Amino acid sequence: MPRRVVSLWFPRLASDRFLRARPVDAPFALTQRQSNTERVYCLNQQAAQHGLQAGMGFSDARAFCRDLQSHPADPVGDQKFLNILARWAKRYCPWVGLDGADGLVMDVTGSTHLFGGEPRMLHDIHLRLKRAGLSVRSGIADTRGAAWALAHYGEGIAPQDQPLDAIGPLPVAALRLDDKSSVGLQRLGVRSIAELVALPRATVARRFGAEVLLRLDQATGEQAEHVSPLPDPPRYQVRLTLPDPIGLEADVMAGTGRLLEKLCEKLKAQEMGARVLSLIMRRVDKENQEVEVRLARPLRDPLRILPLFERGVGAIDAGFGIDQLRLVATSVEPLPVQQLIHSQGRNDGKLDDLISRIGNRIGLENVQRFLPADSHIPERSHIIAPAAFSEPTGSWVALRERPIQLFPPEPIMGTGPAPPRHLRWRRMSFRVERATGPERIAPEWWLTDVNWRSGVRDYWKVETKQGRRLWLFYTPQNPGWFVQGQFP
Repeated sequence: MPRRVVSLWFPRLASDRFLRARPVDAPFALTQRQSNTERVYCLNQQAAQHGLQAGMGFSDARAFCRDLQSHPADPVGDQKFLNILARWAKRYCPWVGLDGADGLVMDVTGSTHLFGGEPRMLHDIHLRLKRAGLSVRSGIADTRGAAWALAHYGEGIAPQDQPLDAIGPLPVAALRLDDKSSVGLQRLGVRSIAELVALPRATVARRFGAEVLLRLDQATGEQAEHVSPLPDPPRYQVRLTLPDPIGLEADVMAGTGRLLEKLCEKLKAQEMGARVLSLIMRRVDKENQEVEVRLARPLRDPLRILPLFERGVGAIDAGFGIDQLRLVATSVEPLPVQQLIHSQGRNDGKLDDLISRIGNRIGLENVQRFLPADSHIPERSHIIAPAAFSEPTGSWVALRERPIQLFPPEPIMGTGPAPPRHLRWRRMSFRVERATGPERIAPEWWLTDVNWRSGVRDYWKVETKQGRRLWLFYTPQNPGWFVQGQFP
């Protein structure tokens, strides 16, 4: 069976990926800083129609197109997206590899008939990618080099056993040559691949080196070039088949402990930590019982993980017995080995274990912590985040004392900018003995908040004869007094 290779080239991969999430109906370009110069990294079709090209200075691009919109490029995100496309392309064949930073190569030998032939398979690929908002060019040939040449310079399907007939008219740059060799050949008048083939090989080798002949032989099939598929991601799972069924909780926990030791060894070898573990118990009647454990932090310590399974294992229905245990880490995160420093405090992980134990009962998202926020607005000086997916960062910075209890502003009677001597709040009467202030806080103009539409606020800390210490504020632009907090 003759070998057939498909080359897919995404000429605007980075911009298409960005515009999929945030469509822009205007000339658009992604920029990247290179050698202290902001340059165009990738652009859409509308920007290309204005004569813009990748690699040109961004200031020059703006001079050509005043309506050009831009955004910083994300090469790491583009590479991840290309890996996703490679996994998607496995629906057409099992051998899919990356071809540079913007292409895929597929060995479709023996699989094209499943899609009605090569033309129909290419049509299906283009149709699906177009629906996804991606522009693509493709080529099919007997060799990887010929397919690449067609995708980048010709686009089409080369006849079997005749790659040179299809790529012969294409420029020599289609052989994946470096710029120096390509320009050198063109200066000698060798502009097409057919003209290069007609030259004596010894002359070409002496003048341009063996690289040019290697690329030519790879394109024509004289030199083999394999497609290296992406390796499958490691799977973190272990299994224990029992000779006799078990049903006691202690026996299941003992088997789980043995599986945890093996699984944690695999995780340690890859410097990974588990975030979600699933214990699947197969009964003798072929029904499965499953216990899931979610961890607050990536972990690979079997002694800390095993107690978290006790509650779930105790609630299972063993039926007539369990004959197989399977432990799977369904979600993992990097957990590199760290150097222990005696000068630093030792983190024994007890807080993380407590969060995991509580979170497996009520949900990890419901165990939350307060984190400081950069805002001078009292009610925005903190955010609430799940403790399992956040770290305690920074310190609470307060230039002035703040109440420990905040609540929505509650109006009270008062006139003038000075605090009232007597006030009534929550059906209680107070006499003000001491007032400290004012502290003026202005609303953040870049955020819209209906609670701050009354304008600036003048805050006062008042101490009452009855012992209450209240936090009051006055709105001079819309006169009124309010209570918003209490001090200890």
